[in-house]
Amino acid sequence: MMAYIFRRVFIGIPLVFLVVSLAFLLIRLAPGSPFGNERNLDPEMEQRLLEKYALDGSWGDQLLRYWQGLLSGDLGPSTQFRNRNVSEIISTTFPVSAALGFFSLLLALTLGSIAGTLSAFFHNQWQDRLTMAFVLSGICLPSFVLGPLLGLGFAIYWQWLPVAGWGHWEQAILPVLALGIPYGAYCSRLVRTSMIEALEHDFVRTARAKGNPEWIVVMRHAFKVGILPLVSYSGPLAAHILTGSIVIEEIFKIPGMGPFFVNSVFNRDAFMIAGCVAIYSSLLILFNLLVDVLFVYLDKRVRLS
Repeated sequence: MMAYIFRRVFIGIPLVFLVVSLAFLLIRLAPGSPFGNERNLDPEMEQRLLEKYALDGSWGDQLLRYWQGLLSGDLGPSTQFRNRNVSEIISTTFPVSAALGFFSLLLALTLGSIAGTLSAFFHNQWQDRLTMAFVLSGICLPSFVLGPLLGLGFAIYWQWLPVAGWGHWEQAILPVLALGIPYGAYCSRLVRTSMIEALEHDFVRTARAKGNPEWIVVMRHAFKVGILPLVSYSGPLAAHILTGSIVIEEIFKIPGMGPFFVNSVFNRDAFMIAGCVAIYSSLLILFNLLVDVLFVYLDKRVRLS
């Protein structure tokens, strides 16, 4: 087990390094300048700014200097937010994005497990059809559509919840719902399909034949097998939720990484973009590794080698 983990980490580190380098190089190759929004900027002054931020010279020289900074743990300065380092910005904004992503992921997994299990339990009955109707509604409403609708209803029309901001638990309800419900709908369909198959296995029939109540058969026997596809999907799901939070943070004015990432794209802030990509790619690799390890403990038939 430990050898497998070390091997995955050994492969993951250069992979993150490569992805971050490609992100930095592509944004530098894109048309435009990180200082193009400056009014009446003298070409000589622009050249000095490029030299100050180590963005002058050939693309290879820029990438080499960026690699040197990465190896020393420096993500570089932000060309948009002057006198601020990318590491400093990420250290203050990432905890907010991580909290939003964590609670949204928890909501999606919980909602998907409950709805999918109930739908499979009442397979082809009116409860199943009603649950799947709500699930399809959640799938058809992406986060960037559901978010404004929730804000319009609960914050503006009924005035039950604050429309924007971060810092109080009430301000987290709408963005967590907007981000977690659509992914919870996907999870419920996955669990439903898996649970229907699990309920047909021989060991489930044996549990029924022993006289166990149906809810014990479902939760103690079938659920352990039916939840495995959701566990496999939870790694990419966590990455999807973190990247999806970029839009939700913009809608609800949450001080996370999302607004910085979006603004850095429009302003050609290569260091800020590469820093955000480094965080997201690292988390994706980490989540997938955790899912693989967790899968071994849930399914004894799986062996890591």
